[in-house]
Amino acid sequence: MRWRCAIVAVAALCSAVQAQDWPSKPVTVVVAAATGGPIDVFALIMADRMSANLGQRVLVENAGGSGGIVGGKRVAKAKPDGYTLLLGTIATHANPQLLADKPPYDPVDDFAPIALIAEIPLVLVARKNLPANTFEEFAAYAKKNQAGMTFGSAGVGSASHLGCVMLQRAMGVTIRHLPYRGTAPAMQDLIAGRLDFLCEIAVTAVPNIEAGSVKALANLSEQRSAVLPDLPTAGEKGLPAVQAYTWTALFSPKRTPAPIVAKLQAATVMAMNGPGLREQLDSLAATLVAPERRSSEYLGRFVRSEFDKWGEAIRTGGALPK
Repeated sequence: MRWRCAIVAVAALCSAVQAQDWPSKPVTVVVAAATGGPIDVFALIMADRMSANLGQRVLVENAGGSGGIVGGKRVAKAKPDGYTLLLGTIATHANPQLLADKPPYDPVDDFAPIALIAEIPLVLVARKNLPANTFEEFAAYAKKNQAGMTFGSAGVGSASHLGCVMLQRAMGVTIRHLPYRGTAPAMQDLIAGRLDFLCEIAVTAVPNIEAGSVKALANLSEQRSAVLPDLPTAGEKGLPAVQAYTWTALFSPKRTPAPIVAKLQAATVMAMNGPGLREQLDSLAATLVAPERRSSEYLGRFVRSEFDKWGEAIRTGGALPK
């Protein structure tokens, strides 16, 4: 028993010493998405602010592919020393893991949660010539014409797919799904009138809404968005169960020393509280989470809750692996 206690004490001392010296070199944040997208831009904004807080450069590395799994795996298997982090999203920590037959990592057990940062709502947008101009009119039209309607998405299991599945389940309709390789081609077909609607991330929906090429019918998150303040939520229209949004959070590999995780969490929150960040995020339609939701412990619970929420949409959407 004494030798076990000695080992634990030595390990704790080593972690404390390691944390005192950390960071002594640049820190890398892996983004499981392509360069130039909204999540990538978000990562660059946060990296710049965290660099000042940590006294070391925070670099962004893009590792897209397999719906987020490539980037997630890159960090799950990385050395747990605080120098390789993941900007996690639904793509890395919920949907692929629920959809994959043999997931390459466990989104709960293979990561040390640092902090939940922001949420970005999904918006229900329809082709401009759809004979419905309000959410109530859309719901009535969908119930009457569901057999002949189609909706698009960024692919099976994407947030845009499952957000629409969640919406349809709440409305009591079933509409044919047409998956695309990304929401850009799906949006092009919606603008051309070849699709009836999308459940699109707000940052890419807003320019098309403002241009009048599509029409916005509902915000699918809990609260209205600052970039679309006049657009009601589905909850306001009688569907409180519809909570469809993506999110961003910071993770490190499991077994990262607790003092380093604590430093990272503090640096993240400091960046979130920095001047001008809210205005920067407005351009991405992102909303910072409330202070009580920024702890490492909260993020751990939140990831588990996402499995329950999206798992139901996946099961009802027929997207589970065979």
